[in-house]
Amino acid sequence: MVEVIVFAEGPTEEKFIKQIVAPALRHLQVFVKPQLLHTSQMAKGVAVTFDRLKFNARNTLRQRPNAVLGTFLDLYALDMHFPAFDEAKKKPDVYSRVTCLQKALHEAIVDHSGCRPEFFLPHIQPYEFEGLLFSDVDALSTVEPTWKKSLKVLTKVRASVDTPEQINDGYETKPSKRLENLLQPKYKKIRHGPLAAERITLATIEHECMHFRGWMEKLRTLAIPSF
Repeated sequence: MVEVIVFAEGPTEEKFIKQIVAPALRHLQVFVKPQLLHTSQMAKGVAVTFDRLKFNARNTLRQRPNAVLGTFLDLYALDMHFPAFDEAKKKPDVYSRVTCLQKALHEAIVDHSGCRPEFFLPHIQPYEFEGLLFSDVDALSTVEPTWKKSLKVLTKVRASVDTPEQINDGYETKPSKRLENLLQPKYKKIRHGPLAAERITLATIEHECMHFRGWMEKLRTLAIPSF
């Protein structure tokens, strides 16, 4: 049995991990538990700064020495103080960018916490969670009865890129903003996000989104005793 604690970007990602990702791994005895970080004395989730992540990662890894720690963070609006942030911006595509950021984050957290390298599995999702929902726009459009009216334009957005993870990160063009602008009733992250992911299915998301698939494959390998 392996316990995996995942620092989630916000409540939408927390529900997605709890309801969609975690059940898919239980049969492997890999138990994934999302956790929101405190952003103030009264609030949790979003606005994950590197300092806050570093502090909580060290405490968690020391308090739970047998657990693996992961992250599920959006590349969109990532804190500019994350290691290799400026270097990553120079990379030619989104996949090399997140790979650069994850490598630097892994090195920084392992160094700061003193944990063994295999006990930290960072994941930064390009560009944000909602990109995954474009993996199957037909299934997405069934979440609310009136969303079918937007299927044509959703299909056009999906067809404009090779993979859903490449839907870009401008304020008006990021995946979540597109959904908010295109759908009626308006897309609500916490309510509609996990529900849409369930309709789309994890298998389809993994097939369409190679960076997300890579994270899932790393989680599955934890079922193979290596430490």
